[in-house]
Amino acid sequence: MPDVNEGAAIPTPENAAAALPRDKRPRAAGSVGQYWQLAGGYWSGPTRRQAWMLTFATIALVIANIAVQYGVNKWNAFFFNALERKQSNIVLSAIGLFAVLAVASSAIAVFQLVARMKLQVYWRRWLSERLAVRWLGDQRFYRLSIAAPDLDAPEFRIAEDARVATEPVVDFGSGIMNAVLTAVVFFSVLWTVGGDAEVFGVTIPGFMVFAAVFYSGLMSGSMLLFGRPLIGRIEAKNAAEARLRTEMGRVRENAESIALIGGEADETRGLRLTLDSLVAAWNQQITQLARMTWLMGSNWAVAPVFPLLLEAPNYLAGTMTLGSLMQTAAAFVQVQVALNWLFDNYPRIAEWLASAGRVTGLWAAFGKLDASVGTNAADRIVISDSPDRNLKLVGLSVAQYNGRVMIDEADTCVAPGDRVLLTGESGTGKSTLIRAIAGLWPWGSGQVLLPAGARVAFLPQRAYIPHGTMRQVLEYPHPAHDTSDEVLVAALERCGLGHLSHRLDDQDRWDKQLSGGEQQRIGFARLLIQRPDVVIMDEATAALDVASQASMMELFRNELREATVISVGHRPELEEYHTRKLSLRRFAGAEDYADEDNLRRRALGRLLRRSLRPRASPDPSTPVSR
Repeated sequence: MPDVNEGAAIPTPENAAAALPRDKRPRAAGSVGQYWQLAGGYWSGPTRRQAWMLTFATIALVIANIAVQYGVNKWNAFFFNALERKQSNIVLSAIGLFAVLAVASSAIAVFQLVARMKLQVYWRRWLSERLAVRWLGDQRFYRLSIAAPDLDAPEFRIAEDARVATEPVVDFGSGIMNAVLTAVVFFSVLWTVGGDAEVFGVTIPGFMVFAAVFYSGLMSGSMLLFGRPLIGRIEAKNAAEARLRTEMGRVRENAESIALIGGEADETRGLRLTLDSLVAAWNQQITQLARMTWLMGSNWAVAPVFPLLLEAPNYLAGTMTLGSLMQTAAAFVQVQVALNWLFDNYPRIAEWLASAGRVTGLWAAFGKLDASVGTNAADRIVISDSPDRNLKLVGLSVAQYNGRVMIDEADTCVAPGDRVLLTGESGTGKSTLIRAIAGLWPWGSGQVLLPAGARVAFLPQRAYIPHGTMRQVLEYPHPAHDTSDEVLVAALERCGLGHLSHRLDDQDRWDKQLSGGEQQRIGFARLLIQRPDVVIMDEATAALDVASQASMMELFRNELREATVISVGHRPELEEYHTRKLSLRRFAGAEDYADEDNLRRRALGRLLRRSLRPRASPDPSTPVSR
């Protein structure tokens, strides 16, 4: 049956992609254009009605806000002219008018806040859901750990980076539109109210417009010059934050193992190094922000005074009233807010660019992962229906992600009720082979033919125990909802877990409450409840003592005798419960292992013979060795 390269090892996140050139691995960043291709679907898919309603509401409220701002600007001239002329009745009227403008401004701000935040929340939900669905679909969450081990924290990108990549965009959109409209409206004010200026005998009409453009260009250009490195600093900081979360999560997930072997000191050293790199990344960002703050602080100090200095000669010459002076100064500030929008928002833009790149990088990694799996039947392991009730491997070759073949041209047939035991030393590809049969491992070629409609169950060495009630744990991952308590209790008692039968509706952290052996028994209890046609096991009894193992394996002679079983195991006691035994062995000839091209050309010796017929025996439970 299969051939295996000498020295081949089961790929793991640490070694599967090690031999793959970095330029061929899924990348961690993407472009702005790619981000819009990904995130812009919110306005074109099933959510387009909601998206456009919120967008139009936001636009309308921005326009209304500009109208109120223009009214406040006109009010400045009205009020200060009345003060200058000491017209007390007009001053009182101006105060009443200002109250109306204030109420209108507050109401518009409230509705604008609601519309903007709803757009942010719903868009973020849409994007996070799209990323999560693709991440969890087609086992990508599992395959990415093999194909892209250097792609840090996909879950952080889905949760946090997706938020940072969407929320500011809504603010940016309304801010840019507000800036454009403000510039148009208040440029007209500066042109008509600001008057002229005479420079070296030359009269410059509407000189405040030119002054505003010059001032804004100087500040924005300085910000671009000094702020450009900030994007890289933020990307490095976000990556360091993700590494810290990943390491902390790994410690939590492996808390018992670390505690038992006394690894706290080593883990502390590792976390300190990660924290050191995080602090260094933050310090680089802080340094860059400090440089930019010099510009921002000086701008906010100078901008309100600059127009007063420019217009002072006109006011002192009596060609401009106090109201016109104040109106011009207010208009200048509004124009600066508009023209310096990039200046003021550069740090947020840099943060957005970093997170948008990480989100797009994750989406690009999905695409590259799918491309590595292949869409043609010849480029991947294909799972399809068998023409009969037998499980068949047809020309099955199992490869590592980097293309190195581990198992070559496997052909065999497993009849219903057969129980096949895979044995062999570590690194011969046993676990990889059964993962390929289960549909988890797509790299390679050939076919795995499963009986049509067959229910397949996979029991790993460490059973997954979800959060929830014991009923949910037993029915996972296919909650039946109509499974009777009698069936659940009977499965628990048969698997030696009768002490849990009265806790079916108790919600607990069962992954913490149950021992390793009890968790493996839960896996067998699920088999009794769900009655699969094909059972694939990978060291599923490793945590059980010999007597408990025997009790669980007896299920396949009695309650589950019609199930087809393929299992990996090392204990010699397991042979008694299988009808066939397949031993994987390494091919002798390690001297050629480093020459991959030579390995691909060589005809390697067979590890498992294609003639896998069990020897004749009146008792189908009698083990067969080869």
